[in-house]
Amino acid sequence: MLNSSASLDQVFHALADPTRRAMVERLSGGPASVSELARPLDMSLAAVVQHLQVLEQSGIVRTRKVGRVRTCRIDPGALSAAERWIAERRALWERRLDRLGDFLAEQEPQDKERKRRS
Repeated sequence: MLNSSASLDQVFHALADPTRRAMVERLSGGPASVSELARPLDMSLAAVVQHLQVLEQSGIVRTRKVGRVRTCRIDPGALSAAERWIAERRALWERRLDRLGDFLAEQEPQDKERKRRS
């Protein structure tokens, strides 16, 4: 569990930065070279590489170097883990809200009865 939690922490850390989210969004459309990822960003190539390293460490992005070109692609497994974690939290809160709704629905007739007696 600790290892799973640590990797999930890395995924959320990687996605916390808007530049890295933009890179992930671009890579969602298909693989791209580092220079293609850097083109729309207002930063040095070295800064882009640093962001890519964070994405690689989290497991979100995989890179492959052929000659002088490093190509990046999304590894959906890391995003799936984050999606599962979020879905579990959502399900928990939906169950709690359903119980609250049931409780409030049970209280409504009792409140009407009290008001009528008053």
